[in-house]
Amino acid sequence: MSKESRTNIGTPVPDASNPEELREQVERTRDELGQTVEALAAKADVKAQARERSAAAREQAAEKAALVAEQVRGKAEQATRLVKDKTPDPVLEKAAEAASHVRETATRAGQYAADKAPDPLLEKAGRATSFARANRNPLLAGGALLAVVLLVRHRRGRR
Repeated sequence: MSKESRTNIGTPVPDASNPEELREQVERTRDELGQTVEALAAKADVKAQARERSAAAREQAAEKAALVAEQVRGKAEQATRLVKDKTPDPVLEKAAEAASHVRETATRAGQYAADKAPDPLLEKAGRATSFARANRNPLLAGGALLAVVLLVRHRRGRR
């Protein structure tokens, strides 16, 4: 470029006598225009922006749910240890006997129900059993907590 004159948008004006420089300037301008159009199209694509925000919100909710679930598991384990530590041995022995009795009774009742129940009901029961086995510790902690609450309530009623 022989002159440093500029257009009204700040782009240097090429020397008209050099066709190669003109081609380079045209190519740069095309690239800049293409980038500008892409940026404007991205801003105008409301659906894509909504999808991105929705995906981000889902990811954030999943992370938060995992964090809360981990906190609940920790609290349940802590409550289980506390209940076991505070519960007298005779009560634990009776609870173990009762649990054994309940298991035996449940096994007999389950066998009876399996013999008499229709197939769709058996499938639902199988799913519930799988869920209970997968979440055994929180369920046991909840049961132990319920037992302690009932024992405390029962003792307060005697006074």
